[in-house]
Amino acid sequence: MKEKSMTEIKRRFENGEEVVEIGLEASDILHDPVLNKGTAFTEEERHELGLHGLLPFHTSTLEEQLKRAYGKFQKKETDIGRYAFLASLQNRNETLFYALCSEHPEEMLPYIYTPTVGDASLNYSNIYTENRGVYISYPHKERIEEIVNNIPRDRVDVIVVTDGARILGLGDLGMGGMAIPVGKLALYSLFGGVHPAYTLPITLDVGTNNQNLLNDPLYLGWRHERLSGPDYDAFVEAFVQAVTKRFPNVLIQWEDFAKDQAQPLLDRYREKVCCFNDDIQGTAGVVVAGLLAAIKGMNGDIKEQRIVLFGAGSAGIGIAELLTQAMMLEGASREEAKEKIFVMGRNGLAHTGSEGLDDLKKRFAQKEEAIEKWGVKDMQHIPLLETIQHAKPTILIGTSTQPGTFNEEIVTEMKKHVARPIIFPLSNPTSRSEAHPKDLLKWTQGQALIATGSPYKPIEHEGKTYVIGQCNNVFIFPGVGLGVIAVGATRVTDAMFLKAADVLSKYAPVLNNPYASLFPRLTELRAISLDVAIAVAKQAVEEGVCQSPPADLEKAVREAMWEPKYARYKKK
Repeated sequence: MKEKSMTEIKRRFENGEEVVEIGLEASDILHDPVLNKGTAFTEEERHELGLHGLLPFHTSTLEEQLKRAYGKFQKKETDIGRYAFLASLQNRNETLFYALCSEHPEEMLPYIYTPTVGDASLNYSNIYTENRGVYISYPHKERIEEIVNNIPRDRVDVIVVTDGARILGLGDLGMGGMAIPVGKLALYSLFGGVHPAYTLPITLDVGTNNQNLLNDPLYLGWRHERLSGPDYDAFVEAFVQAVTKRFPNVLIQWEDFAKDQAQPLLDRYREKVCCFNDDIQGTAGVVVAGLLAAIKGMNGDIKEQRIVLFGAGSAGIGIAELLTQAMMLEGASREEAKEKIFVMGRNGLAHTGSEGLDDLKKRFAQKEEAIEKWGVKDMQHIPLLETIQHAKPTILIGTSTQPGTFNEEIVTEMKKHVARPIIFPLSNPTSRSEAHPKDLLKWTQGQALIATGSPYKPIEHEGKTYVIGQCNNVFIFPGVGLGVIAVGATRVTDAMFLKAADVLSKYAPVLNNPYASLFPRLTELRAISLDVAIAVAKQAVEEGVCQSPPADLEKAVREAMWEPKYARYKKK
């Protein structure tokens, strides 16, 4: 995405309508996806901006363009073909792209983001056509500030940045990870109303340990083993310094960093700059929202739940932390909450006597003396089945990327101890999911409350249709980002994600039907994001992380929410 400087473009609102004054050549306007209207430029705009002859005679309405674009989309026969069509449209005409996706959100989301974005990341160098975003490569480490200063923007509200180390459940995809920030920012604008002109995807190209990429003659990234240690830390620090110097108020979203980097980066920067990690905090927020909905649907209490987290990476530990805080809000002490959360890594259940625990697992290791009472075969390798047998969880969450691990024996054992087990196989794409929801329903006689990481079609079981909610971060982060941006918050806190989770949980269909989805329809998401943003804005003010909060928070949030409608253009 490209935008000229504010000396050439000036945006303002007149009576609720966006008016853009442009001092650019006609060809520059047509090649800027934020500005380009295609055939929808009016006769007056064509005359004033010098566009006559560069477009067909007929002036199209947005509705006519939508019909034409949707027809083209429907003719694409493959998932990656649909992804490529939408990417091309976004690179040509952002307003039309977002209008199309807004009209068909449930149909478009799988091709904007998961699961198709995984295939796009895997094949990024082969399908690359037009540039979108900024690539900062380690060989240019001495020129980072120069690169950032050359970004053709005078305003950036939100940056999504990745180093491509852990793309979904697919691992190290190097610079191919750029598809993730591009997709996430599309969701910010589509569902959160963040103006696409003020979003920026960035990839930190620090090499790759993926030998297939290093051997690929078409790979577009830096052909070098992945950077680590002090050199990596210094490179990231230089990036943070450069972007916050150029854009002091920018919100930075850390995305798809490896476990060894994700939490340390968040810990290092969360009190220094306005930032959050979506894999840790965003995932935790949406998971807690789903759990709150399931528990409310059964008139339960979150602090009374027993939870097994299968997968102790940054996402799993982030969920554990936010669950702990949710329980504490309901009156439990931190220690009481931790006693009910069982975290499992590669070597099984984490406890204080486990050998070689990393810092993440140590935060939620069970007390060894409590686990010894179980009488397990091997204290150093307590598997999932034994953990289920003794912990008797009401909730089972998978973030392991180990497909099929929630098998019939595991689920049947869990069902012995709870009437309606809550099971979230969250790993994605679908090839990495811990279980298929149809099996979970079969093994629990239709009693499981399920949410998944990737989308699944409704499932028929014994004459009933079960809608499976997707535990998708898109329900949380666009609203959080909008709220932070609208009030100029300088920090993002865990309490904001708890507020967002509580708001989202109130929209769950399961509250009205015990066998309905734990998450609402995507068609409701812009309204939900607005409510989330208002709650986050109020929380930001309460926590004192706004330097100059607006007098009317709700008005500020509503006015910050962009809609995909064509602005009126004038010659500057």
